[in-house]
Amino acid sequence: MKKKILVTGGAGFLGSHLCERLLNEGNEVICLDNYFTGQKQNVIHLLDNPYFELIRHDVTMPFFIEVDQIYNLACPASPVHYQYNPIKTIKTSVAGAINMLGLAKRIKARILQASTSEVYGDPKIHPQPESYWGYVNPIGTRACYDEGKRCAESLFVNYHRQNNVDIKIIRIFNTYGPRMHPHDGRVVSNFIVQALKGEDLTMYGDGKQTRSFQYVDDLIEGMIRLMNSREDFHGPVNIGNPGEFSILELAEKVIQMTGSKSKIIFQPLPEDDPMQRKPDITLAKKELNWEPKVHLDEGLKRTIDFFKTIVK
Repeated sequence: MKKKILVTGGAGFLGSHLCERLLNEGNEVICLDNYFTGQKQNVIHLLDNPYFELIRHDVTMPFFIEVDQIYNLACPASPVHYQYNPIKTIKTSVAGAINMLGLAKRIKARILQASTSEVYGDPKIHPQPESYWGYVNPIGTRACYDEGKRCAESLFVNYHRQNNVDIKIIRIFNTYGPRMHPHDGRVVSNFIVQALKGEDLTMYGDGKQTRSFQYVDDLIEGMIRLMNSREDFHGPVNIGNPGEFSILELAEKVIQMTGSKSKIIFQPLPEDDPMQRKPDITLAKKELNWEPKVHLDEGLKRTIDFFKTIVK
């Protein structure tokens, strides 16, 4: 049955892939974005679809509509963008959550919060299960994002407890793929852009810090499965690829796959940058029958092919 679905942050990297997939599954999609980090070109190919609507709106302001489901993705998600205007970042996470939860409550829609592995901070437990409370500096430079998302999770849970709002919470781990913003400061896009331009790859710290990288299609699959999971399962649930790589390994792989002559240069590590990040996906396997399918080499190839079309 065709559902009417609202996606906030729908013109962003993840939001545009989600909108596309929801339309392909025969739904009507309303995409909300203020274009702070989202880009119209990410969804321009969807504008001919009569069941797609694009609205310029900031989630810190109330919004009224009748829909069946709400995916709340609106928030700058890379350090460069969320630290550019930290107050705006907190407002987007907190006021945005309040506005969307208020909407879900009024219209009795199911709502999914795109939370983040950043709620775990610089973790003392490895890999990170959903039961881990995290190790976050509340006044550090990354806190606007980390604490904003932690507060949003609290709001979601309390709207459910107090007002019986139908909620889902997903914790997204490092995700990459086509339509990443070329200047978002994320490690995958940074390395690919630098390699394609023949510039030195910038390594922060010694490169021994580890990350787990999931391809965007795997994330969108997990997100949709969570949204449509049984009513009494709310999450939070980790969606990420448990394959763990050091940042140095990633840099070397990108140089090799782009055929670049770039060298690696080392810079100091930014404040509160986590040393390791890896999801425990036991819960996602059990509740959603989900696990990542796209191998890093295949995902990187598709992402490099995309960046070749925009990097001049």
